[in-house]
Amino acid sequence: MGSAHDKCRVVLAGASGYIGRHVAMTLVRRGYEVVAVLRPGGEVEFSEYRLDPALSGCDVCVAPVTDADAVARALANVRFDAVISCLASRNGAPDDAWEVDYVANRNLLAAALHGGASRYVLLSAICVQRPKLAFQHAKLAFEQELKASGMDHVIVRPTAFFKSLAGQVDRVKAGKAFLVFGDGTETACKPIAEADLADYLVDALEDPAMRNRVLPIGGPGEAITPRQQGELLCRLAGQPVRIRCVSPRVFDVALGLLSPLSRLLPSLAAKAEFARIGRYYATESMLLWDEKSGAYDAAATPSYGEQTLSEFYARVLRQGIGGQELGAHKLF
Repeated sequence: MGSAHDKCRVVLAGASGYIGRHVAMTLVRRGYEVVAVLRPGGEVEFSEYRLDPALSGCDVCVAPVTDADAVARALANVRFDAVISCLASRNGAPDDAWEVDYVANRNLLAAALHGGASRYVLLSAICVQRPKLAFQHAKLAFEQELKASGMDHVIVRPTAFFKSLAGQVDRVKAGKAFLVFGDGTETACKPIAEADLADYLVDALEDPAMRNRVLPIGGPGEAITPRQQGELLCRLAGQPVRIRCVSPRVFDVALGLLSPLSRLLPSLAAKAEFARIGRYYATESMLLWDEKSGAYDAAATPSYGEQTLSEFYARVLRQGIGGQELGAHKLF
């Protein structure tokens, strides 16, 4: 694959999402030609994409990415050299996870192979190291298909996004306690800014040393626990440090009620999965897992980028939470 200066053309899936928008801007800034694939009913509709500065330098096509024939038709006459996929389930529900994290990516891979593309960069997640949830199994299933496809690929597994740590900003600004599970020290992460992660994903197109590898990545600095996040946010907000502990067993209680009922009422199956997701993130670190020691290893979790969580919190406290809303992923 040639350099950006050779007018490399990249299909970017998930271009209207939180990370995808930043990847679009990074690609355009580095000189790539970009075809942004948007899902119908996504965050940015086709008629509105020109109003979004993130997509203003891109060609845009709309395709239901979970429909293999529709994807094939949408890209049949599009010349492209590589794919970057930032697709992800919007809520983690089992059906949606398998349709988006697995089926949609499989459809894009098939189109890429048919179209002669040379590389596929996949945005995955570090939590697939210890899979217990539907969306993790779906991501892993596609990772395996991508590895077996014969196409040059890079699988990027980031730790927590800054956005995922913004859910309590308004609580703290209002003088309320910052909520943690357990005592707030049992888990940790190395959060990464969306712009830094976008740079890393585009690096993956360009750097031969990254090719055909699974790459965990975190942001700069030391790992941070939820308690430390709360203390930092309270200080930056000019509020007394107030931490309230919540037992992660609340999710076990919810699951105890929802799991048997979901067998009778399938509509409750998604709610049971949301409880499993909550329990997972309440009890598992977003760091590299060391199989030999059976523990997460902060020191071994790679760092990348320049933006710090402290800078992010200061910005959202000053400018508001706009653009960092968690939507269906909100826990607090």
